[in-house]
Amino acid sequence: MAGGSVARVLVDSPLPQLDQLFDYAVPERLREAAVAGVRVRVPLRSGGRIANGWLVEVASSSEFEGRLSELDDVVSEVPLLMPEVWALARAAADRAAGNAGDILRVAIPSRYVRAERAWRAADPDPGELPGPGAAIPGYERGRIETGIDAGQRMALAADPRPVRLDSGEWVGAWAATLAAAAAHTLAADRSSLIIVPDYRDQEQLQAALADRVDPRRVLRTDARQTGGERFRAFLDATGADARVVIGNRSTVYAPASRLGLIAIWDDGDSLQNEQLAPGVHPRDAALIRQEQSGAALLFLGHSRSVEVERLVEIGWVHEVPPVRHVRPKVIPTEQQASPEPGSARIPSSAWRAAQQALLDGPVLVQVARPGHAPMLTCDRCREPARCSACGGALVVPRSGGDPRCVLCGTSASTWRCPVCEATKLRAATVGASRTAEELGRAFPKARVILSDGERPVLKVGAEPALVVATRGAEPIADGGYRAVLLLDGERMLLRESLRVAEDCLRWWANAAALAAPGAPIYLVGVAGALAQSLTSWRLSEWASGELASRRALRFPPAVRVASVTAAPALVAKALDAARDAAPGVDSLGPVPADEGLERGIVRFDYAAGVAVAKALRAEMIRVATERRRPVAGQPPKRPAVLRVRFDDPEVP
Repeated sequence: MAGGSVARVLVDSPLPQLDQLFDYAVPERLREAAVAGVRVRVPLRSGGRIANGWLVEVASSSEFEGRLSELDDVVSEVPLLMPEVWALARAAADRAAGNAGDILRVAIPSRYVRAERAWRAADPDPGELPGPGAAIPGYERGRIETGIDAGQRMALAADPRPVRLDSGEWVGAWAATLAAAAAHTLAADRSSLIIVPDYRDQEQLQAALADRVDPRRVLRTDARQTGGERFRAFLDATGADARVVIGNRSTVYAPASRLGLIAIWDDGDSLQNEQLAPGVHPRDAALIRQEQSGAALLFLGHSRSVEVERLVEIGWVHEVPPVRHVRPKVIPTEQQASPEPGSARIPSSAWRAAQQALLDGPVLVQVARPGHAPMLTCDRCREPARCSACGGALVVPRSGGDPRCVLCGTSASTWRCPVCEATKLRAATVGASRTAEELGRAFPKARVILSDGERPVLKVGAEPALVVATRGAEPIADGGYRAVLLLDGERMLLRESLRVAEDCLRWWANAAALAAPGAPIYLVGVAGALAQSLTSWRLSEWASGELASRRALRFPPAVRVASVTAAPALVAKALDAARDAAPGVDSLGPVPADEGLERGIVRFDYAAGVAVAKALRAEMIRVATERRRPVAGQPPKRPAVLRVRFDDPEVP
């Protein structure tokens, strides 16, 4: 089609065969509104349906020689899909054999017409740009600032202590570091994207930014916001003014004018794992966006993920060491044979330290899980106790009596260990509520504060208090905790996962970083290399050793993996296609999965990623478009399913 405007549209559909740009004619009535980046509605030839889509670009002609269908309507009044966001979504989807439309649903919030019209009518006032600030403390003077200006990729070890802001508020030193980096970037009239795991981290980061940056320059994207508030913040980010955008994992896709910095705090946190298809981790999306934009990329954490360690070792990311090796006072200890009364889970040395610290300020007690009932294991071999009827975990009811299954309620009075045939059980861990009750009785004069997923506490004062928190829910204390007790280490390490040791090290390190300088931190029930790494605070060395072990076994991230889930015949074809795509590709399984399906694992080197993704993508399209004739006298079969997940975090 020559002459007139042609709209190239991405149809918003989960079907893999529709993940491409389709040409539509732009009718005269929509010529003015049909600009790149707006939402549109388009007709589909099948069944005369109308579908939503994104107008990616406007062209003067089309390679299609037939008659083009016309756009049905333009939905949004302002462009929402920025060119750099589209480029990122397309590249990230191709790397993961996914749909770009699925990524755009994560990247762009739902439209709110009232918020959109109010934004168009408002007089923008982004606030003042900061002037040149002080050097970022803790690192070689000017090193990080120079790296930001040059668009480098850097990995930093965070300062493990709380700091007091000029406002008098206490935050983790990591938040002050990121705020200083964002302020430096903003002073050059460039934007920053800062990705953190959850709202607790956002609160600290926002407080640290308020000390350095005009609050009007800070945009927050948060699931706790109303839909209208989140959409208004997104609209502000599409403007021409430099901003600091902070939020959770989807923030990596936020529009940003003159992007100068992408920073990720604690990339190894499980909350950073994207749950929606195609499951692209923000770390991978950030690496793609950094290459596309030339912005600086900063990884910051108390402990380093094995993925970032790999990037450091191959020279793709530069390690920026701190000026001096600051480490918390971690004391590893094992359970005593005869603990003091009331402290069966706490060794006497840690117990006395907590008593003494309570005279001066708050004490943190980290536990493995929320709730009240203890989880049970075999007393002889420490195998987690499971229900013989359904496989659920066995716990002790709050009212007492025989252990019962947490799922079906079956009594376990006749339980026998399937591994060693012992019949005696022991408590592997006690929930946060039960721990708070026990400590309340042991310290009758102390105030006990419970913080978990259901009862979140973000901050506590400097007054004496026992703070019992589940991992990841520890509040920050004014001046830092006077002592920290890390309980249930043995229970945390029982989880069946390739990443269990890495996760535990991160949980313990993040909790230890909340202690006041010089305060004792007791690691209970854990010994060996993990305890030594935490004690010496040489966490990157542990990550390096872990990476070497995975490299020897061809486990991720030494290699990439993709999980393939489908009916047995489809899994076999997909695995064959992946193995034929490039040399060195191998597969594991398949093994039974849910609903009569099977799952296979494909392993391949990073250089083979493009070829493997194309091969599996082709299989997904083949399965989705294959016609199946109905059989007379039989109910229609469900459509065949082939699910592919690259870099699947659930692969053990």
